[in-house]
Amino acid sequence: MKLNELADLIGGTVSGNPEAEITGVSGIGDSKEGDITYLLDEKGLKEITTLNASALIVKRKLKELPVNFLISDNPQFTFARALEVFYSKPFKASGVSEKAHIGRNVNMGHDVSIHPNALVSDNVSLGSRVTISSGTFIGEGTSIDDGSFIYPNTTIRENVRIGRNVIVHSGAVIGSDGYGYVPEKGQHYKIPQVGGVIIEDNVEVGANVCIDRATVGNTTIGEGTKIDNLVQIAHNVKIGKNCLIVAQAGISGSVELGDWVIIAGQVGIRDHVKVGSKAIVAAQSGIGNNIPEGQVYSGSPAIPHSKFLRAQSLFMKLPEIVNRVRSLEKKILKEEQSDDEHP
Repeated sequence: MKLNELADLIGGTVSGNPEAEITGVSGIGDSKEGDITYLLDEKGLKEITTLNASALIVKRKLKELPVNFLISDNPQFTFARALEVFYSKPFKASGVSEKAHIGRNVNMGHDVSIHPNALVSDNVSLGSRVTISSGTFIGEGTSIDDGSFIYPNTTIRENVRIGRNVIVHSGAVIGSDGYGYVPEKGQHYKIPQVGGVIIEDNVEVGANVCIDRATVGNTTIGEGTKIDNLVQIAHNVKIGKNCLIVAQAGISGSVELGDWVIIAGQVGIRDHVKVGSKAIVAAQSGIGNNIPEGQVYSGSPAIPHSKFLRAQSLFMKLPEIVNRVRSLEKKILKEEQSDDEHP
């Protein structure tokens, strides 16, 4: 389509030739004639050696680059919209496969797709435009609301509630038993896990994520939260709205996260900790205590990020400091020996 036609669909202001032909979307390094790409900020200018794209999405026109521009307040968002226009397939329901197993008393909205070898247990409720992919298990009494998409080989156990427009990627297990045991007579006695899981609207659950059911009550994932691959969320965890939880994070039982919290990769959080809204926890941090709202923490055990950076700076200087201390000790020892010899 023409650049101005694309701008009408995704937003932005054209600077240059509005009739430029756009045939695809690419990254800057892979761009070719006909492509539209984007520049997140002007720092990336240094990394551009060649630019073959026909148009570039930017915040402002750049005189350094002889190319057509699509000017946007949020270039990355506009780039995402362009990808949707060129590559997202329109929804088309496939219906219920004869090779799927459908239990008793299953309620379905319109345009539901259930692929071959999926198993939907008794008393399940599926909203309109829900897709259940092959190899997926849906447990008894579970509900999945309108527009949600469950990718292949996913396990959603009994009494799980999934909201609208939720995406669950392959290999995820939702509603597995919480890790609860009590010692008795030299053994670990299993505490029955009789609660459920609630996943609110517009949540995305990555591949091989495990979300445990609550002991009692519910483990809750708030609206708009995005969970990366290989994340563990334990029983009775409460996660607020629009949180970002990055790969390999582990969240222990009864942890509470506020809204807009960012948990970076490989973070571990001890049980019963509370993390305030808009807090950020840096990668590989170990959280053992509550984090106040809006704070940035890092390290293990985690401390405020500014203190962590100062501590890291000192850590790098430790060999030099040790050598200076040893030199001073030798000097003091010599002076003391000299005083003893010449009182």
